[in-house]
Amino acid sequence: MASGVIAVLGFAVAPLLSAAPASAQVSGCEQIQKLLGERQSIVAKLTASQKAKKKMTPQEACSAFGRLANNGDAAIKFATANQDWCQIPASFIEGMQTDNKKVSGFRAQACNAVKQQAAMQRRARQQAQSASPFGGADSITSGAGGGMRVPQGAL
Repeated sequence: MASGVIAVLGFAVAPLLSAAPASAQVSGCEQIQKLLGERQSIVAKLTASQKAKKKMTPQEACSAFGRLANNGDAAIKFATANQDWCQIPASFIEGMQTDNKKVSGFRAQACNAVKQQAAMQRRARQQAQSASPFGGADSITSGAGGGMRVPQGAL
């Protein structure tokens, strides 16, 4: 999954960065450059992880794609609000929106994997607890009032 994601993100960020320098020349438009720099940094970390053949855990992927999606949301919001003042081309905003939809999809997959993993661990703990012979969860002990009773009287 990560290799396809990096290819998509690397392809999508490069044209966006080349379109942005004209927008940063107008006062107050530096924010888009900052956002795109942060975005490029996040993508570089993802790319470095892939090149090192280090497989990301679902938690790491959820976090990284979450940061990338939040960055994209902020960039889209700023670019849309300042499109005329900063002379941001409509194609730039459309490209960011398309890229961010893909990132959000990858984020949803990664975060769902985290949720599924947590649910499986919770079920495994519950099964381990209920498998105790003194817990009263098996058919022998649960039918007669719960757990095993200690015999009363002299032994």
